[in-house]
Amino acid sequence: MVETAAAMALQAEAGRAPGAGVGFLVTLIWLALVVVLIAAIWKVFTKAGQPGWAVIIPIYNLIIILKVAQRPVWWILLYLIPLVNLVISIIVAIDIAKNFGKGAGFGIGLWLLPIIFFPVLAWSDAQYQPQAA
Repeated sequence: MVETAAAMALQAEAGRAPGAGVGFLVTLIWLALVVVLIAAIWKVFTKAGQPGWAVIIPIYNLIIILKVAQRPVWWILLYLIPLVNLVISIIVAIDIAKNFGKGAGFGIGLWLLPIIFFPVLAWSDAQYQPQAA
């Protein structure tokens, strides 16, 4: 039986429909996770006495993160150096955890699984208590 071009096009579209649905679902889940992470970091910034809206401003959010971690602003330059940026980001995450009364393990969690640990930090009873320099 000879299939027409229109029938083949319909079959091709029908074959792509489930994939499009999965892609749409994955996009919705990703968007929800992004919104939760933004809200959590916003709350962490607010707890630390910083402007929460800073989380959505590129570069400025790094400045605020460094302030919360009590590290100098010039450390932003260290984020530009490959491999050094990994070490710096771990140190900053641990410092943020310590300033909220948590341990180094929680800081590693902030670094490895921010989608879990930032909401825990944001909506727990942890208070910002800057460490003495």
